[in-house]
Amino acid sequence: MALVTQNTISPRSRVSTRVAAIAESATLAVDAKAKALKAAGRPVIGFGAGEPDFPTPDYIVEAAVAAAREPASHRYSPTAGLPALREGIAAKTLRDSGYEVSPGSVLVTNGGKQAVYQAFASIVDPGDEVLLPAPYWTTYPEAIRLAGGVPVEVVAGVDQGYLVTVEQLEAARTERTKVLLFCSPSNPTGAVYSPEQTAEIGRWALEHGIWVITDEIYEHLTYDDAVFTPIVRAVPELADTTIVLNGVAKTYAMTGWRVGWMIAPADVIKAATNLQSHLSSNVANVSQRAALAAVTGDLSAVEKMRAAFDRRRRTMVEMLTAIDGVVLPAPQGAFYAYPSVEGVLGRTIRGVTPTNSVELAALILEQAEVAVVPGEAFGPSGYLRLSYALGDDDLVEGVTRIQRLLAEGV
Repeated sequence: MALVTQNTISPRSRVSTRVAAIAESATLAVDAKAKALKAAGRPVIGFGAGEPDFPTPDYIVEAAVAAAREPASHRYSPTAGLPALREGIAAKTLRDSGYEVSPGSVLVTNGGKQAVYQAFASIVDPGDEVLLPAPYWTTYPEAIRLAGGVPVEVVAGVDQGYLVTVEQLEAARTERTKVLLFCSPSNPTGAVYSPEQTAEIGRWALEHGIWVITDEIYEHLTYDDAVFTPIVRAVPELADTTIVLNGVAKTYAMTGWRVGWMIAPADVIKAATNLQSHLSSNVANVSQRAALAAVTGDLSAVEKMRAAFDRRRRTMVEMLTAIDGVVLPAPQGAFYAYPSVEGVLGRTIRGVTPTNSVELAALILEQAEVAVVPGEAFGPSGYLRLSYALGDDDLVEGVTRIQRLLAEGV
């Protein structure tokens, strides 16, 4: 009788090389760990996730409740999005960004991350280089690699206020450069490019025939004298080689509703829609109806949240810059602080001498019970990202704990 042998396939072949190479989302990993520790009874304060602590405004929730009762919401709908929502996004773009787009140029996606993935998948071929200003949001390089592209980091440090220059971009450009990723206001740094800087970068991209993928999800969250400048408004000729990414998550406290969108030339929207038809089909109709209420409503609720973020921003900047060895350009947008902690590294704190920001973040979590994201998740080491999209009391308590811990360094 023949013996039945066990499957001897190598474990290395069980998961595809492409998917196995994806790095875990560092921001979500930190948030998950903080929540797990809190569930276990530890008084952890989490600065990891970029998630407003406000509830979604009532009028948006009520629109979703009404939609849930309508049988039409229980069925498939067009992959590209409900026609009314695509029209609403086009009208919102004119209102907020100052230029016209056709509803046919809009594709509604399952959150901003899907828009990011599909944007790169739709225009990047294997070997194409994508200029990626660093620090960058942790998902960008993974989406580029999944599309077969090569992320090329262009680093702007704390001395530049985390803003890259055209000279840096030109130095990184090669014959294989196809795309520039542009994000202003920035995640993770909160940096905001001025109208003049935005226009200069846009003209440079246009001159060299480089596509721009611009992430504008923090458009309504700017502070002091900073203003959001849509790159297509700054350089209208870029419209044919630009993909605009946006969504309702950050502006309207709707992270869990999962509605984002792409605005792009017709051929790109057609390609991305074809991809989405096989990937996820339509976005949940109830969420789309909620998003329609959001983008067609006024911005009064948004302004209240922005004012709260601004107050927390000022508190966090004041407290972090009081720490010896910490350098922090005041963030002018989004809801993140991105301090340089290079002056802290190498000091011994409670028997531990962190040499990079991963080790420092681990020390802060273990000893101060505060969760922050290390700079390695966004590019170079030596930095931490802290979201100030949490309650005022938790913010003060969390940063106070960090102050006390780092003050012990010798």
